[in-house]
Amino acid sequence: MRAVIQRVKNARVVVEGVTISEIDSGLLVLLGVTHIDEQSDIDWLSKKILNLRIFNDENGVMNKSLLEVGEDLIVVSQFTLYAATKKGNRPSYITAAKPEVANELYERFVVACEQQLGKKVGTGVFGADMKVSLLNDGPVTISIDTHNKE
Repeated sequence: MRAVIQRVKNARVVVEGVTISEIDSGLLVLLGVTHIDEQSDIDWLSKKILNLRIFNDENGVMNKSLLEVGEDLIVVSQFTLYAATKKGNRPSYITAAKPEVANELYERFVVACEQQLGKKVGTGVFGADMKVSLLNDGPVTISIDTHNKE
């Protein structure tokens, strides 16, 4: 799994002119799923994201996690995170999981986050043409790959 995590002042997902999810402050996570992902990737990544100390403490130091500050989360599925661009100019998405597999793992990831946060997580609509808007806070943007843990 690949995730792009953005600390936001606000974020919104719109599908066909309808707001599907909206938060004030918290995290917006774009999530890509590959064909070799499994439950262990979900468990590791959800825990890692929710515990990342990327929110400011009382001294203005990034020292608190989403779990500690109690802010909100939106997770949006994005297969293009697995774009291969080595050859030519047209990206290949061959390593992205097939839609039925990706959707199941995406939904399980959202549930894992909800269980750990103890509240509803905002989402997009899997496979839809979504308009995602955000105001990045910091800016703080972190990318994580469960198969390349750095």
